[in-house]
Amino acid sequence: MISASKTTEKFALTTPLYYVNDLPHIGSAYTTIAADILARFARLQGKSVMFVTGTDEHGQKIQRTAESKGRSPQAYCNEIAAGFVALWEKLDIQYDSFIRTTSTKHEAIVKEFFQRVWDQGDIYKSRQQGWYCIACEEFKEERELLDGHRCPIHTNKQAEWRDEENYFFRLSRYQSQLEELYQQHPDFIQPESRRNEVLNFVSQGLQDFSISRVNLDWGFPIPVDPKQTIYVWFDALVGYLTALLNPDDEPNLENVLSQWLPINLHLIGKDILRFHAVYWPAMLMSARLPISHKVFGHGFLTKDGQKMGKSLGNTLDPIALVERYGADAVRYYFFKEIEFGKDGDFNETRFINVLNADLANDLGNLLNRTLNMVKKYCNGNVPDCSSDDIPADHPLKAIGLTLGEKVAHNYEALAFNQACDAILSLVRAGNKFIDEQAPWTLYKQGQQQQVEQVLYTVLESIRLAAYLLSPIIPNVSSKIYQQLGFSINFNEKSQIVVTPFNSHAKWGLLSVNEKLGTPKPVFQRLELLQAI
Repeated sequence: MISASKTTEKFALTTPLYYVNDLPHIGSAYTTIAADILARFARLQGKSVMFVTGTDEHGQKIQRTAESKGRSPQAYCNEIAAGFVALWEKLDIQYDSFIRTTSTKHEAIVKEFFQRVWDQGDIYKSRQQGWYCIACEEFKEERELLDGHRCPIHTNKQAEWRDEENYFFRLSRYQSQLEELYQQHPDFIQPESRRNEVLNFVSQGLQDFSISRVNLDWGFPIPVDPKQTIYVWFDALVGYLTALLNPDDEPNLENVLSQWLPINLHLIGKDILRFHAVYWPAMLMSARLPISHKVFGHGFLTKDGQKMGKSLGNTLDPIALVERYGADAVRYYFFKEIEFGKDGDFNETRFINVLNADLANDLGNLLNRTLNMVKKYCNGNVPDCSSDDIPADHPLKAIGLTLGEKVAHNYEALAFNQACDAILSLVRAGNKFIDEQAPWTLYKQGQQQQVEQVLYTVLESIRLAAYLLSPIIPNVSSKIYQQLGFSINFNEKSQIVVTPFNSHAKWGLLSVNEKLGTPKPVFQRLELLQAI
């Protein structure tokens, strides 16, 4: 695990800790790819990064699921957690810490966190009555439920009536502090639609929430009352803290505090917004720990315009998708075609058309034919010119000079689709420029200097595009960089330090000293097969 030095800017971000009631779905993959893109971009900028993901493994739903399969809860959790690890590997996810909430270190941190909140007088025992959705692991207010007391999220599941004594967290005590947080830090909840949703919820008055369950073995016991079990959400949120420990650290909050807090960004789906934007900051306030900087709740994914579900038979298996088309294709489509924060759709025909148009044709083909012309007209060497030889108003240089700054702003704003559009505008301008300049004709006319300038500006534009796209499509970007003479693999963290953003994100880096590689396709055209 990487430790942040005192001089290096730190960037800590998390995905949710995914509930292991089933194998990972496309929504889990979507959030995790987004986090990976941001982590990769931060590393390009020279930041010290802590990217946290993991699994949430306690609760009644897990216990019941394991029992239905004739397994122990731990054995079942081990199997599903391994499925998440395997998928993240297939998708080239480079996390720094993978936390499982069944770990012994996590139990120690949860106990200490609970004790801090207890010592504040923010935990008390009372009776809980109400409708409980096991799928959400949450009590629902009557007004939230659909007909037949069905959950508004899990519409095919009926909530269960509960009447039991539990321990409660005094969320109501933090009403004014939370409102002050939202007012003083308007970017704390993003996008704006999610912020408005939270403000509306909080304005109705916060109610204390139960943080324990009775008659449940699968979870950590309440330190002051071992007959009760800590509520899965209280346990899971604290997992973000446990994940910040170094492997050799003693599991205590002092060690958690020493490096990475406050967390810069929690990336979540909009269905768990309330837990992260209301409950979690209040819990941190109670425990006297730093509040996270930002919570971003993204939208849901649909398939062919329909909500996905097993009952509809239209689920999208992320493992099958990446095995068929490759990690870069999956990563590119979801973040080029969907505005992050809004709901988005997967359509396989559109998926293939977008990938073929952008990566195979516009980017890959431009590189391939330009390198072949360099081989033919320049003896296979980088054309002997530099950025200084190209006027500032050159159609490619004019775009390239400001592109790095523009794309950096897009990444930092989580506007991934805008980053892709800006980068592709340079690539498309390169295709237009080479067609208009016709270097093959210039060569026949003996205008060697112009030939070399045309080919240099196109190659440099491709290099810049590949670098800026590397957080999204690291494999394609690595192939492009290697064909341009750089021995760089963007999937190797140790190599990223030799491609600093303040030089590689600027137009004009390519030099005659680079030894060009053999031209070959960097992205194979996709074919529509039997639908996934």
